Formats: sequence, structure tokens, C-alpha cells
Amino acid sequence: MANVLSDEKKQQVIALGRLGWTLRRIQGATGVRRETAAGYLKAAGIPVRPPGWERRAGSKPAIEVITDFGAGKPAAGVSSDPASPEPYLPPPPGLDATTPAIEVTTDFGVERPGLRASVDLIPPEPTPELTFEPGASKPANGVTRDAELPLPPAEAPAPLGQPLAAELMITGPDAEPAPGPLPAAPPSRSPSASACEPYRELIELALTRGRNAVAIWQDLVSEAGFPSGYQSVRRFVGKLRGVQIPQAHPVIVTAPGEEAQVDYGTGPMVRDPQSGKYRRTRLFVLTLGYSRKSVRLLVFQSSSRTWSELHEKAFRRLGGVVRIIVLDNLREGVLVPDVYDPTLNPLYRDMLAHYGVVGMPCRVQHPDRKGKVEAGVGHAQKTPLKGLRFESLEQAQAYLDRWETQWADTRIHGTTKRQVAAMFAEEKPALQPLPLEPFRYYQYGQRTVHLDGCVEVEAAYYGTPPGWIGRLVNVQWDDLFVRLLDPRTGQLLREHVRQKRGRYRIKPEDYPKRAPLGTLQLLARAERAGTHIGALCQAIHRAEGEVGVRRILGVLALAKKFGLAAVEEACTAALELQVHEYRFVRRYLERRPQAPLSLQQVDPLIRELGHYRDLIQQRMQQQEQQRSLFETVPEAPPPTSPEVQP
Repeated sequence: MANVLSDEKKQQVIALGRLGWTLRRIQGATGVRRETAAGYLKAAGIPVRPPGWERRAGSKPAIEVITDFGAGKPAAGVSSDPASPEPYLPPPPGLDATTPAIEVTTDFGVERPGLRASVDLIPPEPTPELTFEPGASKPANGVTRDAELPLPPAEAPAPLGQPLAAELMITGPDAEPAPGPLPAAPPSRSPSASACEPYRELIELALTRGRNAVAIWQDLVSEAGFPSGYQSVRRFVGKLRGVQIPQAHPVIVTAPGEEAQVDYGTGPMVRDPQSGKYRRTRLFVLTLGYSRKSVRLLVFQSSSRTWSELHEKAFRRLGGVVRIIVLDNLREGVLVPDVYDPTLNPLYRDMLAHYGVVGMPCRVQHPDRKGKVEAGVGHAQKTPLKGLRFESLEQAQAYLDRWETQWADTRIHGTTKRQVAAMFAEEKPALQPLPLEPFRYYQYGQRTVHLDGCVEVEAAYYGTPPGWIGRLVNVQWDDLFVRLLDPRTGQLLREHVRQKRGRYRIKPEDYPKRAPLGTLQLLARAERAGTHIGALCQAIHRAEGEVGVRRILGVLALAKKFGLAAVEEACTAALELQVHEYRFVRRYLERRPQAPLSLQQVDPLIRELGHYRDLIQQRMQQQEQQRSLFETVPEAPPPTSPEVQP
């Protein structure tokens, strides 16, 4: 088999095969290829209809007409004399010789009072005579009446299961009755009744649950043994649902300069300069709501900054700014989608505020709100970019700009019935002016305030107001400034100038008046580590204040790495030289030659040799006592067996 199907799909294919469905029909209903379905049907023992089996079936029987005009040469296969024997005609190709043809014989002789019509069907046996009166109802197809013959009254239609008039042979009064009636067909449902009628309750219940016709048909076949096909269920479901009138979609009409819609789409394949391979690009489209003027830009990848920069480029190309931007809930623009209070990306929100624009995200799964830009994306994908590849992003953008100017702007829009360029000329004066300077892009994140009252940004340290130690603050930074913001209100706490790596930037009012509890505990820990270690840490704190907390932590970390004795020695040297710096202690320990390994002879943990001598003698005496105890114990006599009495 070509593929391995799941059990559910396998049972569905087998059920349809048992209903007599063709492989093509099974593929259309289930999505399983015909080759795969044929393999599963053959494995289940179900015959598979070969392709073109309908064309190989036998053709319909021919109709032979015999007409006697009294003169003229009869045609081949036509006899002018009803009394003469009829010539034998071989059956057409593909038709069994035993299958009789439908024969209609008409005699125009004067000696005959009327016409005789005979219709021979399977089997070619004589049947009871049926005649019709003048004025009676129209007989079955293929039966003619002679008005000159007196005919009995018309009979009522045969009941269900009885042979119809077309299945009998209609002859004149000389016909002999048939030896017996034809076998009755098996009873079946009325042609007007649907095969789904016995399952009405199940179908109505499924419709109330929102299931479609395909799912309902599959459930009926799997669970209820439904014998008919999907089309029966589809027609029955359509009758139950009634005629559904499509709802009209309102057209959003905006004033000039009021609104623009933005969205991403899939761009063309462009060769990546880094990898040298073709890579799929992203198509950014901004469409004005009034004139439908669009700006289309291509990029390789997207981010919050790229998304905002594309807006700025579009604003500069348009020469102005709209008041409202309608966007989708993509991550670059919206962090938390919400119907009433969505959370915009901070960088994107500040960029829009810089240009005086309000961002309005659509409702989730409601893209119809920005249908104008959706149409603009599809227009670019289907018309200028379809099937094209470019060697560079600049080449692709130049081609797209040329098409935009030559074709997109000069077209007559299908909704407005006006030229796009003419409508944009009317809308451009209504756009807001661009600001004097562009938006300053920044990076943002969250930082925890350390014990020294500073946060670390790009390996530099910036002070916060008092009371923020251990709390989170939002940080924004660019090439010039670092801004600290309250995470709850967004209020600016401090703004500092960027510093080099390892430098501090603290305002004078942010220095603490006294050491906080955490710093005091840290100094006490240094005192316990060593006398000179504690003295050096106190000197660092007096000289640098809270900034020196990190250096005190560094001194204690050196004690874990090099040992308390070595750090104590280094701190002693630092105090003697009056160099109260962490860096001096670290370099002293790194460049200090390591002392040779020597074993101490006297130590509180090392016992004297006399203890080991006494312990050995005590153990030897215990072993001798145990040995002598076993030697003095007499051996017991061996057991004797009792005498056996004779």
C-alpha cells in the first residue's frame, strides 16, 4: 500500500467500498488516494471497479423497424412483407446474442383494420393482452394506440412491486395469453422519500451540535450502518436547514487621512546574501482607508523594531501620518490581545505616540475589520510577485516600487470606481505632518535592583531612587540614555547618561543616609571571616558607600576560592599599603606563589603516637585472652550408639 491509514480512516474506506463507491468517489469524500484505497479494499476482499468499467459494459439493444410500403427495395435488415421470414442480423459488438432487440412493426396494408405495435423486452415471452380505449390516459412510453380499434377502459397503474406496462408486450387481439405472470420486484422505498428519513432524529441532533453534512454522513455510516451516499445526507441536511440567506458585510467608509490598515503577507523568493540561497521574504503593506493608496515593503525577518521602522518608512513615503492604525494581533505590535484593553508592544506604542497615531488592534479571528489591506496583500501576491525570484532584496523592492507607480496607482479601484492616484491627491492634504525628528529606537527589559541600589545595563550600573532594593524596574536604553520606569504606572524614575562598562552613575540624592540592614549583615559576615578581612571591608564601605557592596561580595568570594588564610594575608598587605580595593586583593592572590605542600606534625586533629601504641597493645592482649580461653575448655567425648538387643 502507498500509505498506512489510521483505523478510523481504514474503516471508512472499507465501508464506502462495500456500498459500491468508485475509487474516485472515495478519494473525493475521504481524501485518501485511489491507489491506497484500492489496496485496503483488496485486502478486505472487496472487489474494486477498474477504470473505465462503464465504457466496457454492453450497449443498449438496437431497434429494428419493419415497414411495408408495397413497393421499392427494402433496406438492409428491413422486411416489407410481414409474412416473409425476417433475415437474421448478427448482434452488435459487445451485445449478447441472447438479448432480444426492441421490435416495432407497422403494417400500412388496407386489409388490416389498424396498426400493430409490439414491444419485446426481456424475456421474449407472450404476455397478457393490454388494449386502450379512445380518450383513455396516455399509455406508457413506446406504446401506440389505434383509434379504429375498440379498446377496453384504461386500467389503474400497477401497484408497487408489480410489472409496469413498458415491461409487457402489447399486441393485437390475436395474441395468446402468457403462461404465467412475471416475478414481482422486491419491495423498496418510494422514490420521493429520502434514505435519511429513518435517521431524521440523529441528523437533527447532530445539526444542533454544529456538525456539518460530511461529519453527519460519516457518523451514520460508522455507527448506524447508513446504506446511501454522502449526497443523500447533503440534500437532506439542506432541506432541514432551509435556505440560508448570506449576511451582508458592511463597507467601512473612512474620511480622508483618518485611518490606515497594516498587515504582513508572504513575499517572493530572494537570494540571501549571507547563505547564498533563496529565502522567502515578508511583505509589509500599509493601505490608506480612503484612497486605497498602498505602500509595500519587503524584509527578510521581522521584530518589534523592524515592524516600527516599516511604519516610519511608510509614513515618509506618504508624506504624512494618519490618525488611526488598524492592525492584526501579531506579536510585534500586540503583546496581550484583548477586546476591550489590548496591551501594545512598548516600542511600537511609543513610536505611534511619537507620530501622534493611535493603534487599534482587530478582534481576535476577525480579519474583516482590515479587509482593505488584506485585499492589497493579495493583489501584490497574485499580480506582480507571482512566480518571480530576485537576486537581491534591493532588486525586488525596486521592481515592486516600479509596479506600484505604473500600475497599482493608476488603476481604477473596483469599489470606489475612481483612480487610486487621484483619490490619494485628495487625501494627502488631510494627513498629519511628520514630526521634526525621527523616533529614537531603544531596547527594553526588566532588571532587579541590587543591594547597592543600582541596576546593571550593558555591564554598567545605574542608580535608582531609595526604596527600590530587591524590586523589579522597567529599563529602556539606547546609545545615549538609560531610563528607569515604574513597571506598574510607567512613570519615569531616573534617566542617566550611558556609561562605559564597569562604571557607575548615581545621583547625589540617591545615596543612602545609613547602611541598610543587608549591608550590615554583610559586614558582620566579613568580620567573622577574619580580622583583617573585616577591616578591609569596613574601609571599602566607608570609602564607596553602597557601591562598595559588590566589592565586599567579591572579597568574600575570594575567600571561598583561595582560602581564609590566603585572603587574610592579602587583606593584611592591603591595609598596610592603604590600598582599600578589591582589585588589589584579587591580583595579590593571583600572582602570589603558592606555598609548597607540607605535612604538619602537630595539630589538634592529629593524635600522638602513644595513643596508637596503647591501642595496638590493648587489641593484642584481647586476642591472647580469647585464644587462651578456647585452649582451657575440655573437649567433649564423641557420642556412642546404643547397644542393639538380639
